[in-house]
Amino acid sequence: MAGRKGKQSVRDMVLSLGLIGIVAGFIYVFIPKDDSEPPLERVDYRVELLTARRAATYPVAAPEGLPTEWKATSVRFRGADFDAWHLGFHDPDGEYVAIEQSTQKPVTFIGDTTQGAEETNVTQRIGEKSWKRYKGEKYDALVLREKNSTTVVTGTASFAKLTKMAESLRTS
Repeated sequence: MAGRKGKQSVRDMVLSLGLIGIVAGFIYVFIPKDDSEPPLERVDYRVELLTARRAATYPVAAPEGLPTEWKATSVRFRGADFDAWHLGFHDPDGEYVAIEQSTQKPVTFIGDTTQGAEETNVTQRIGEKSWKRYKGEKYDALVLREKNSTTVVTGTASFAKLTKMAESLRTS
């Protein structure tokens, strides 16, 4: 009798494990899963913008009048690091666009913020200023070099979207 009871408990355990496997497989196959990335949170950059405009040694730029489909997703001002201003957005197509400003040496600053994009021969007039186009493997950019600072509008978006952002920039 003792030998038979041991075989039954092993058989019962195997059957239980099989049943658990079937239930787990059913749950895995038929219960919906959300594999998409969580939506990006919109950030309010007004306080950081006011702080940057008070502290920076140049006129800090931010967009005005962009449609609500442009979502601000990141902001920072580092006064101790060449008065570096960053404001990141996702455009209506989900592409990344950033405004970067700094008093850092232009060659270094442009290379860092555009992730190595190369200057082209194309100059683009936006408002009263001439912006230089940069083309890169990851980011393209519009660059405005001024006396005390450099402004870079960069990202994965098209030049049309980068231009739209640059057109919306105001410094007051």
